Amino acid sequence: MNRRRFLGVGPAALVAQAVTGSGQAGQTAPPGAAPSRGDPLYDPSAVQEHAPVTALDNDPGIKALEHRLKCTCGCNLDIYTCRTTDFTCTYSPALHQEVMALRKQSRTDDEIVDAFVAKYGESILMAPKPVGFNLAGYLVPGILVTLVALVLAWILMRRSRVAAVAVAPGVPPVRLPSPTDDERLRQALSEVED
Repeated sequence: MNRRRFLGVGPAALVAQAVTGSGQAGQTAPPGAAPSRGDPLYDPSAVQEHAPVTALDNDPGIKALEHRLKCTCGCNLDIYTCRTTDFTCTYSPALHQEVMALRKQSRTDDEIVDAFVAKYGESILMAPKPVGFNLAGYLVPGILVTLVALVLAWILMRRSRVAAVAVAPGVPPVRLPSPTDDERLRQALSEVED
């Protein structure tokens, strides 16, 4: 049973219990009793046997490396997250063993990533390499956000200028001076100063 099926069966069981009126929400057997074999949530074969965990399995360098690589089971999680949260996945433990085998060959993180890309293609990467057309994925969103911010700022400034010039009801409109008005004002000031 995978994660999706488990999450689909869980709510269905709760609804069935609510409809039948059994007073034990979320339980299919009385407390202390062993789960019945017919219970779809009780399937010991769904959990796989895993090798004992070593210190190298949880090494921060291994974790960081596995966070860069995507699990191939279709969950869109990185290898580390998939192998530590979905215990029914058969892909992530195998990918983890590949990472461990390459690390035991004294390969660097970049060499391990390159080996995975060579084997599985660029779809194994959680984030594409910032080269070639992939650069558009890194640059275009930032450029678009900046352009939208500039357009919005321009619109807001234009509206504020128009609002400042707008005429209030009952107040005569303000007439902007013309070049002839400037000349008349200079003559009037010269007559006053004399």
